[in-house]
Amino acid sequence: MSTLKKFFGYIEIKTKITSVLTFLFILSYFFHKSYSVNLPKTIAFCAGMLFFDLTATAINNYTDTKKNGADLQFNRTLSLFILFVLLTISILCGLWLVVQSDITVLFLGGLCFLFGILYSYGPVPISHTPFGEIFSGFFYGFMIPFIMLYINLPSGSLYFFDPATKLLTVNLFSEAVFDLLLLSVVPFCLTAGIMLANNTCDIKQDLAVDRYTLPSYIGVKKSVWLFSFLYVFAFIGIAAAVIFNTLSLGSLLSFAVAPMVFSNCKKFSKKQIKSETFGVSVSNFILVIVTLTLSNTLGAIVERLII
Repeated sequence: MSTLKKFFGYIEIKTKITSVLTFLFILSYFFHKSYSVNLPKTIAFCAGMLFFDLTATAINNYTDTKKNGADLQFNRTLSLFILFVLLTISILCGLWLVVQSDITVLFLGGLCFLFGILYSYGPVPISHTPFGEIFSGFFYGFMIPFIMLYINLPSGSLYFFDPATKLLTVNLFSEAVFDLLLLSVVPFCLTAGIMLANNTCDIKQDLAVDRYTLPSYIGVKKSVWLFSFLYVFAFIGIAAAVIFNTLSLGSLLSFAVAPMVFSNCKKFSKKQIKSETFGVSVSNFILVIVTLTLSNTLGAIVERLII
């Protein structure tokens, strides 16, 4: 059990709930819209996504401890081996998905892999810049829904490529593209909130190792304000998604957790200590995404019963 605990600590298993819950949220959207789900492709995507998320975390911890001198859960050789095993599993899942789909999945997957590596590795890792919140929000909040929709919806729903003319046509006004934009708002804001809280709590330690994140540029006061605003924008996104029928009317029940979410924001505004208040960002993520997923699904069931 001690080895397993070390492994879970190395990959920060508690933080993986973000990608898994986002995945379940998109499935609830499919249920609401009565879209069919290609189970083998969806499972392969989920596995590849999860294992690469673990890989990205391992890379981040491996490189950070090399710079700050902190101890890893395992010796560096074993830690590197674990990292490559996780990466290999993720690549295999991705390649299988490409074979079952098309070259677009390879491009999208390659983009995610590139981001995951550059986020923590290189001369200037993205995590050491003020763009970490934007990139993490985009890839977790937008790319997961995008790939999910692409591998499950009929060909041409998001875009169409004509081999004869070499023209790529993006269906900007299609229902799928519009839904994608609305769906991405909530996970984007919630994921960015976690990253922002983490960087705000670590601002002093980050500056000590030349890690200039967003809070180091805008200051703690504005970071705390932005942290709260992200949840305001997330709830606005939910309302907009209901208005345009991207999510079911029942999704409005998720507003019931708003008082708890903003109570957590108030706690964070008073104290930015990682061991004491960083957890509110994870709690907020779970509160919003879980209640939204459940209420959207419940609303879809009720709508079908009424109709």
